[in-house]
Amino acid sequence: MFKFCLLLSVALMFQAGRACDGNNEAEQLAAARQESDEYFASAYGFDSAPWGSSDYQPSARVQGYVNPYEGRSPQNRVQANYNPFKKYFSKYIALIHQSYINTKLIQHFVLDIANENDQPEGRFALGGLGANIINTGLFNNRFTPANTWRPFSSLSNRIPVTVNPNFNNPLSNFDACTSPSGDSGICAPGSVCSLFGGRPSGSCVLGKVCCINAITTCGGTVTLNNTYWQSSSTPVSAPSTCALTVRLDTKLVEQLAKPICQIRLDFVSFTTQQPTGGTCTDSFIVGGSTNVVPIICGDNSGQHMYIDVSSSALTPTDVQLMFNFAAGTATRTWNIKIAMLPCGASYLAPPGCLQYFTASSGRVRSFNWQDVAPTANPRQLNNQNYNICFRTELVTGQRATQMCLTPCTVTPGAVPFALTAVATAAASAVVGTVADTCYYDFLAIVGGTNLATAATADRFCGNALNPTPAGTNVEVCTRVRPFRITYVTDGTEALIPAVVAPPVVSAVADVSNVGFCLDYLER
Repeated sequence: MFKFCLLLSVALMFQAGRACDGNNEAEQLAAARQESDEYFASAYGFDSAPWGSSDYQPSARVQGYVNPYEGRSPQNRVQANYNPFKKYFSKYIALIHQSYINTKLIQHFVLDIANENDQPEGRFALGGLGANIINTGLFNNRFTPANTWRPFSSLSNRIPVTVNPNFNNPLSNFDACTSPSGDSGICAPGSVCSLFGGRPSGSCVLGKVCCINAITTCGGTVTLNNTYWQSSSTPVSAPSTCALTVRLDTKLVEQLAKPICQIRLDFVSFTTQQPTGGTCTDSFIVGGSTNVVPIICGDNSGQHMYIDVSSSALTPTDVQLMFNFAAGTATRTWNIKIAMLPCGASYLAPPGCLQYFTASSGRVRSFNWQDVAPTANPRQLNNQNYNICFRTELVTGQRATQMCLTPCTVTPGAVPFALTAVATAAASAVVGTVADTCYYDFLAIVGGTNLATAATADRFCGNALNPTPAGTNVEVCTRVRPFRITYVTDGTEALIPAVVAPPVVSAVADVSNVGFCLDYLER
């Protein structure tokens, strides 16, 4: 009996313990669910309750939550704490998480369409397609002469960069830059510079490089600003021709934002055969301009030209630069910087000005003038007729009121000013005054005055800059604004005899004419 009671007591205690264990299990399960809720809120940004609900809607994000579908990274991801009960609820986690993903993806799809321009990161799924096509077309429009197959050239002209507003177009503006060596270039990404065949030298803002572009062949086409046309290292064979085309067209991506109205040529170096009797045998010719550009030759390093063209916003323009080399063994080398000047720029030259100076002082020379002793073969070039203009600068806080010109200081034996010699007295009598003898070759300075004597003339020629014939070099000033001088020569250096009917002013044969070199100063 005692044994039976003992066994019964043990059985009852065992059942009571199981009942307590059941209560503890329910409490543990409830605690686990509570911890799981906190885990969901911390790790995923939403509450998991009500469990198993098919109408579940995610709650608002918790503070500090970073959407994992907006570029979430290990640095900004909120780390989840370890939860020992996660294995019990993995099924529910997967279902609820998938529902959350679908909801967020739909939200992001709508937001991407409505607010595409407001997204901080670039999306290249569809926008990049247009950008890539543009780039393909662009690089098929580069100036490499051998690149004649351009399958996407017209396509790129029809697809604006704004197809992808998030695309940072590397060619939206090719700002000018200067390399540490002093060469001019354009700011562009390194990859773009390489594709154009350029040479990086120095850096620009936004990680771009100063790209120096050079072409050393004949027959090519230039479309980029600040391109250097350089002679080949191989000696030029003569007779021969070497030409280059400068294409101005706003349909080209590299010129899309800036219609061009002028081209400036800077002759970094320029050496060809000397003229014969003032007439060029080697010749440099410019075609396609709206202003008259004279033929030049000889030594012109340091000179420049402004070429007027019709606005490329109205019509595409091709400007031709051409060297014609005559027979001979003279050295021919050149390095010409081609700058494209946009319409409306403040630094455009005034219309009709072949040369334009924008400092209050400087030096101006005729083409082929050099600081060397004159020879029997004149350096002065025939058939010159162009304007040289000077911007009116501020002097001591006020606009300059006069400009003064003085012959350059030269080495012994050299001549700073020598145009057609003064005609004979008999010849001058045909016209009536000696001043009219500067008829064929002259430098026009309207209102030119010798301040020391008050002598005035509009044309200057002979062997000295002086309003008085046969005088010595003096300083000549003019108050006529805008400041401008005009250089004119005829087509011969030979004797011009006098003819009475119709009256022709005679002129002696030109000997050792060199042109002019003048220092100018605005006051």
